[in-house]
Amino acid sequence: MEVESPAPTPVILGIDDLRPLPWATRIARTSSEGVELLQEHRDIFIDELWLDHDLGGDDSILPVVTLMEEAAFNGRPFRIGTVFVHSANPIGAETVVRSLTRWNYPVRRTTA
Repeated sequence: MEVESPAPTPVILGIDDLRPLPWATRIARTSSEGVELLQEHRDIFIDELWLDHDLGGDDSILPVVTLMEEAAFNGRPFRIGTVFVHSANPIGAETVVRSLTRWNYPVRRTTA
Protein backbone atom coordinates (compact mmCIF):
# COMPACT_ATOMS: atom_id res chain seq x y z
CA MET A 1 0.00 0.00 0.00
CA GLU A 2 1.36 3.39 -1.02
CA VAL A 3 1.51 6.08 1.64
CA GLU A 4 0.65 9.56 0.40
CA SER A 5 3.19 12.18 1.26
CA PRO A 6 1.73 15.26 2.92
CA ALA A 7 1.14 18.29 0.74
CA PRO A 8 4.05 20.72 0.93
CA THR A 9 3.55 23.75 3.13
CA PRO A 10 2.89 26.79 0.95
CA VAL A 11 5.64 29.40 0.90
CA ILE A 12 4.04 32.73 1.83
CA LEU A 13 6.42 35.66 2.25
CA GLY A 14 5.54 39.09 3.60
CA ILE A 15 7.47 42.35 3.49
CA ASP A 16 5.78 44.82 5.81
CA ASP A 17 7.09 46.99 8.64
CA LEU A 18 4.00 46.80 10.89
CA ARG A 19 1.33 44.27 9.98
CA PRO A 20 1.58 40.85 11.68
CA LEU A 21 0.60 38.85 8.51
CA PRO A 22 -0.13 35.69 10.54
CA TRP A 23 -0.58 33.57 7.40
CA ALA A 24 2.97 34.32 6.20
CA THR A 25 5.65 31.67 6.68
CA ARG A 26 8.38 34.37 6.79
CA ILE A 27 8.22 38.17 7.26
CA ALA A 28 10.78 40.86 6.48
CA ARG A 29 10.37 44.27 8.13
CA THR A 30 12.72 46.38 5.95
CA SER A 31 13.58 46.55 2.25
CA SER A 32 17.06 45.12 2.89
CA GLU A 33 15.56 42.19 4.84
CA GLY A 34 13.07 41.79 1.98
CA VAL A 35 15.83 41.61 -0.62
CA GLU A 36 17.63 38.97 1.49
CA LEU A 37 14.39 37.01 1.95
CA LEU A 38 13.72 36.92 -1.80
CA GLN A 39 17.33 35.96 -2.55
CA GLU A 40 17.03 33.06 -0.06
CA HIS A 41 14.00 31.87 -2.04
CA ARG A 42 15.61 32.42 -5.47
CA ASP A 43 15.05 28.87 -6.70
CA ILE A 44 11.94 28.04 -4.68
CA PHE A 45 8.35 28.56 -5.84
CA ILE A 46 6.75 31.30 -3.73
CA ASP A 47 3.00 30.75 -3.48
CA GLU A 48 2.26 34.27 -2.24
CA LEU A 49 4.33 37.41 -1.79
CA TRP A 50 2.74 40.22 0.25
CA LEU A 51 4.24 43.68 -0.26
CA ASP A 52 3.69 46.93 1.63
CA HIS A 53 5.00 50.08 -0.06
CA ASP A 54 5.99 52.19 2.97
CA LEU A 55 8.38 50.41 5.33
CA GLY A 56 8.95 53.10 7.94
CA GLY A 57 11.00 56.29 7.76
CA ASP A 58 12.52 56.73 4.32
CA ASP A 59 12.41 52.99 3.56
CA SER A 60 10.09 51.62 0.87
CA ILE A 61 9.52 48.40 -1.06
CA LEU A 62 11.24 49.80 -4.17
CA PRO A 63 14.60 47.95 -3.68
CA VAL A 64 12.62 44.68 -3.62
CA VAL A 65 10.67 45.71 -6.73
CA THR A 66 13.95 46.61 -8.47
CA LEU A 67 15.38 43.16 -7.62
CA MET A 68 12.28 41.51 -9.10
CA GLU A 69 12.41 43.68 -12.23
CA GLU A 70 16.11 42.97 -12.77
CA ALA A 71 15.50 39.22 -12.37
CA ALA A 72 12.77 39.36 -15.02
CA PHE A 73 14.91 41.52 -17.31
CA ASN A 74 17.69 38.92 -17.06
CA GLY A 75 15.27 36.15 -18.04
CA ARG A 76 15.07 34.59 -14.56
CA PRO A 77 12.00 36.09 -12.91
CA PHE A 78 11.13 34.89 -9.43
CA ARG A 79 8.55 32.12 -9.56
CA ILE A 80 5.59 33.54 -7.66
CA GLY A 81 1.96 32.40 -7.63
CA THR A 82 0.52 35.81 -6.71
CA VAL A 83 2.02 39.10 -5.53
CA PHE A 84 -0.37 40.95 -3.22
CA VAL A 85 0.22 44.69 -2.80
CA HIS A 86 -1.51 45.83 0.38
CA SER A 87 -0.17 49.33 1.02
CA ALA A 88 -2.19 52.16 2.55
CA ASN A 89 -0.29 54.45 0.16
CA PRO A 90 -2.42 54.40 -3.02
CA ILE A 91 0.15 56.09 -5.26
CA GLY A 92 3.00 53.91 -4.00
CA ALA A 93 0.87 50.77 -4.33
CA GLU A 94 -0.09 51.66 -7.90
CA THR A 95 3.59 52.19 -8.77
CA VAL A 96 4.41 48.70 -7.47
CA VAL A 97 1.47 47.09 -9.29
CA ARG A 98 2.35 48.84 -12.56
CA SER A 99 6.07 47.98 -12.32
CA LEU A 100 5.57 44.29 -11.54
CA THR A 101 2.72 43.85 -14.03
CA ARG A 102 4.98 45.23 -16.75
CA TRP A 103 7.32 42.27 -16.06
CA ASN A 104 4.46 39.73 -16.11
CA TYR A 105 4.35 39.03 -12.38
CA PRO A 106 0.80 38.07 -11.29
CA VAL A 107 -0.13 41.07 -9.13
CA ARG A 108 -3.27 41.92 -7.17
CA ARG A 109 -4.03 45.09 -5.22
CA THR A 110 -5.62 44.15 -1.91
CA THR A 111 -5.91 45.05 1.76
CA ALA A 112 -4.23 43.18 4.59
